[in-house]
Amino acid sequence: MPAVSLSQSVDVETPEAVVLSYTVAGVGSRSVAAIIDYLICLAIAVAMALGMAMVGSGFVAKGAYEKLTAAWVSAVIGLLVFALVWLYYVLFEALNDGQTPGKRMMRLRVVLDGGLAVTFEASAIRNLVRFVDLQPGLLYAVGIVALVTSSRGKRLGDMAAGTLVVKEDVTQQPLVAKATRRTDHATPMAINARLTEPEYAMLDRFVQRRLQFDDARRTALAASIAERLAAVLDDHAKQSSPISALVRLHDEEQQARVRGVAARSDAGAARERHAIVAINAPRWSAFAERLKRIQAGGLKGQEETVVREFVQEYRELTSDLARLRTATRGTDSAELFYLNRLVASAHSLLYRRRTITLRRVVQYLFGDVPKEIRASFRPIALAGALLCVPIVVTARAVVVQPTLASTLLPASMLARADSGVTKARNGQGYIADPEMLRPMMASRLVTNNVQVAFMAFAFGITAGIMTVWVLVMNGLSIGAAIGLYMSKDIGHLIFGFIAPHGVFELSAIAIAGAAGLLLAAGMLIPGNRTRRAALAINGRRAMRLVGGCALLLVFAGAIEGFISPNATITQTAKYGVSAITAVLLALYVFPWTTKAATGPLDSSVRDTDSPRLPSLPAAIRPTQ
Repeated sequence: MPAVSLSQSVDVETPEAVVLSYTVAGVGSRSVAAIIDYLICLAIAVAMALGMAMVGSGFVAKGAYEKLTAAWVSAVIGLLVFALVWLYYVLFEALNDGQTPGKRMMRLRVVLDGGLAVTFEASAIRNLVRFVDLQPGLLYAVGIVALVTSSRGKRLGDMAAGTLVVKEDVTQQPLVAKATRRTDHATPMAINARLTEPEYAMLDRFVQRRLQFDDARRTALAASIAERLAAVLDDHAKQSSPISALVRLHDEEQQARVRGVAARSDAGAARERHAIVAINAPRWSAFAERLKRIQAGGLKGQEETVVREFVQEYRELTSDLARLRTATRGTDSAELFYLNRLVASAHSLLYRRRTITLRRVVQYLFGDVPKEIRASFRPIALAGALLCVPIVVTARAVVVQPTLASTLLPASMLARADSGVTKARNGQGYIADPEMLRPMMASRLVTNNVQVAFMAFAFGITAGIMTVWVLVMNGLSIGAAIGLYMSKDIGHLIFGFIAPHGVFELSAIAIAGAAGLLLAAGMLIPGNRTRRAALAINGRRAMRLVGGCALLLVFAGAIEGFISPNATITQTAKYGVSAITAVLLALYVFPWTTKAATGPLDSSVRDTDSPRLPSLPAAIRPTQ
């Protein structure tokens, strides 16, 4: 069948030791799905913008309460916009078994390389690296080239996450074609059909398409085919017109295959091909109908007896698929394609990941993530050095040579430092701190800092080059600002501002940089693993680090918005907050009592080249 031969496919071995072939989604269908998702995001963003515009009128209200309410609502809307940009794909794919609305409409699904349902971590990795895929210029070109040239249709995010996008269509083509007319005479049951499979395929194409040709072309083709098949045409057929003889032969061969008769050229296991189809086709059709019903209602919504029967039928179909694959010997077959899609759809349904519960999220953030931070102390130390060394060196250089600040900092920062001298004399803080704007400031800082962390991680796919650039440039920027204030003898202003949130924020940036370096290590230093496996494993480890730094940055942003700029809080108190955050961070990473972490957020993920498959839910496990 053309669809089989023209499409990219990937073979996956199931727990039942049966090989499934998944059709890799093409650029066209993925592009259409992406356009649909972009339009949905645009509609949501427009709705949010309108909501923010309506809320904005609250700032001109007379009462302070109305202004404060408007500020909080605007802050929440800002967080929602950030979530829309960064988490739309992650949440839909993780919570909807690998499908965004666009992918669902195009019948696409994201799965792990092993054919299992995509996990939360894998979805987060592939979609955060999307930031690199969508960069203009060279990086964007690399992402497109990777998608087009990859044998598995992988963009950069898929390579890092160990995922692929597959088509889920179950072909509606019948397993065997129905006869178009009855034969005029009964034929005895033959041991073999008269035609080989290639001969039958040629004859079937002609009979199915004969009405598309004009009379002259049809007659010429029929004469040519009849001459080629003269050895198997009986005398009665030879006396009729070539077209009638070929149609009669086609009907007879079709009926033979429906009855399960082997083709003339078949030998060994191949002789069972048509028998397997003839005997089991009704059962396959019944299973397809049951699969549609269960997919519509979900596996959890079924009674236990229904699920057990479904699992038993699935196992029988995997056995049929293994036999049919052997019988077809790798040749294209509509029946094999149909049965493969049927088993693949059932496999995805049965081996979906467990529901993400609040308990698992808490265990992930406060168990798995700290464990990974401890295990990744070397890349974290390296990332910390790439951030902190430029801070110290640049701060010292600007103190010695203040004119350097103008080449490293924007004009707004230079102007802020100039006004800082007056603020210091008047007992004011580092920046203006209107109470009404604190919620919006906290929201903006949280989203900006988390976005920087995401960038540091995603840029790891550039072999770490851009991750190093992000760390060093942030270090230069921070160091230049500190040096500028110190050169004006008002360093206490900027230190008092940085101290409360600095422990969380700087630690989070270093952790995010380490996540990017882990990605780079998977590409450059795979060790005794394949580069693809090393990249996927390090990607999952890196994602846990990103989860930890995102948690830290949420608290850092809240502190930076409400405490750091507050001039009514004394310098001593701010340094006290800094000490408290340092203690809390130490307790988070090195808890007094450490329970063994049970693995990543999705229990189906393991740090091995061949992940262990998840056990079936209790309702569908075989009876002992």
